[in-house]
Parts: sequence; C-alpha cells; structure tokens
Amino acid sequence: MDLDAYCAIVLAGGQAIRLGGFDKATVEVDGRSLLAHALEAVIDASEVVVVGEQIPTDRPVTFVVESPRWGGPVAGLLTGCDSLLRRTTSVAVLAVDMPWVTSGTLRRLREAVPGHDGAVLVDPDGRRQLAFVVDRDRLEAVRPDHEGQHNHPLHRLLTRLDLAEVPATGREHRDIDTWADLRDTRDLAD
Repeated sequence: MDLDAYCAIVLAGGQAIRLGGFDKATVEVDGRSLLAHALEAVIDASEVVVVGEQIPTDRPVTFVVESPRWGGPVAGLLTGCDSLLRRTTSVAVLAVDMPWVTSGTLRRLREAVPGHDGAVLVDPDGRRQLAFVVDRDRLEAVRPDHEGQHNHPLHRLLTRLDLAEVPATGREHRDIDTWADLRDTRDLAD
C-alpha cells in the first residue's frame, strides 16, 4: 500500500440523538469545530469527502449525504467511497467526533497496513474505534448490497476484513457523543 496516496472519508452524517440533534460537525473543542479537527487529521489525503450536511470550511472537500438518509456508518462509508473521484488504493475513514485523532494517528494506521486489508485504531480496552484505513478493493469485496446498507452494523462489515489493530495513544480514541463528553474534554484539558 502506497503510504503517500490515500483518500479520506469523514463521517459526519449521524443524527446526534444524544446531543439533542445538534450538528456534531459544528461542535467546538479547543476553539475549533469537530469538522476542522477531522480535516486537519486527513490533511495529507489526496481527496476528502465529508458525509454530512454542508457547513463552511476553508478546506477543499466534497460534501454528500448518505444513501439511505440516516442509514448509519456503513451507508455513510459506502456513499463516501462512491463519491470519491480519485482512485487510490487505500481509504482513511474517520468519525467527525474524534478531535484527538491527528495526521500522525492516520500515518500510524497506514504504516500498520502491509500484510493486512487495513488497520483500525483500538482504545485501551481493545475496542475498535471509527478511525481506520482500509484497502479500497477489499472493502468493495465485502460491501453489502444497497438495501443491506441501512443500519448495517459497521463492526459486522469490518469483521470480514483482516485489520491490524493499532493501540490509541493519549486521548485519540475518545469521541464526543454527549454534552457530558464535551464537558469532560474540558476537564481533561485542565
């Protein structure tokens, strides 16, 4: 896998039910939106597709809405893949609500791929996070049909792939799902 050429998909299309429907991409952590953090993490990507509602950004990205709408991360991931114009071997996938994933995190994931179908970030308890890199052809090989994408569990899709597990360092595995999570990020910074 060429470490220099990859495309990225930022998943930002969820309903954010635990945030009262507030658009996660616009939530600010450390004075920047979650989307700004995610775009900084994939700064080295040849192309970036954000699956979610369009919001202002100073980065060149393509915004798309997943099909089926509110279909979950698999529908978002596959809609994002279908929207990529460039054909690179690998695709990085990042949930918008993981502000401590950096370009260094993505590099570690990409470096772990040789000999595997991809690599995934795991938290200290060994749980897979929504930050991974995958070989595009292998992803296509395990892709469910369009009807099967709606609310298809991401873990079920990923278990069909040989993914190297990359341990998270520091806070990079943490996400913002609730207002309490956001409050806790401020407590962690103190």
